[in-house]
Amino acid sequence: MSGFKKKIFAVFVSGIGSNLQAIIDAVENGIIKGKIGIVVSDKPNCKALECSRLANIKTFAFEPKKFSSRKEYEILIADECEKAGCEFIVLAGYMRLLSPWFVAQYKNRIINIHPSLLPNFPGTHAIQDAIEAGAKMTGCTVHFVDEGIDTGSIIAQREVVISNDDDLDSLTEKIHLAEHELYPKIVNLLCCNKIEKRQLQTLACVRKF
Repeated sequence: MSGFKKKIFAVFVSGIGSNLQAIIDAVENGIIKGKIGIVVSDKPNCKALECSRLANIKTFAFEPKKFSSRKEYEILIADECEKAGCEFIVLAGYMRLLSPWFVAQYKNRIINIHPSLLPNFPGTHAIQDAIEAGAKMTGCTVHFVDEGIDTGSIIAQREVVISNDDDLDSLTEKIHLAEHELYPKIVNLLCCNKIEKRQLQTLACVRKF
């Protein structure tokens, strides 16, 4: 596309990196018309960093306990993202809460994927909570990140049926498959300027994507 400048974005990770790998694959296959500028992790030995290194993507890893405050390491993160030219941030299994200060630096430019149909089952045990509640339907949600926990405006959702014989492992696998399909599509929409957020309203909200 003549004159098209690819957007650069950061991906924040803490775990095995399955969503990161889905995003890397989508970039390499041209599904995401953008570029990962840096992968940031609060766990220097996490498997996700291996995914980024194998793809020759710059990484920045830190250990929070080595800093005197969250603000101290978040300033470093913001600096690394700026040096990499990142225009927005994709949280992909990043298990550390971002401070209001950091969120303000990237206001309306941070997205997250959560393993439930928000506002149902927020928090870190969403899949188990859905099973224990006897829910028949769950899924995943891509949303903007604000100062709360899983409270930002919803961009898109993908439904997943909970079968009678589903346990935590089987349902987790089903939701991960849905995430790997949905998240790259939404990242691409951001790269193509197809999603905006004004005040509390998401302008390109697709509940069943």
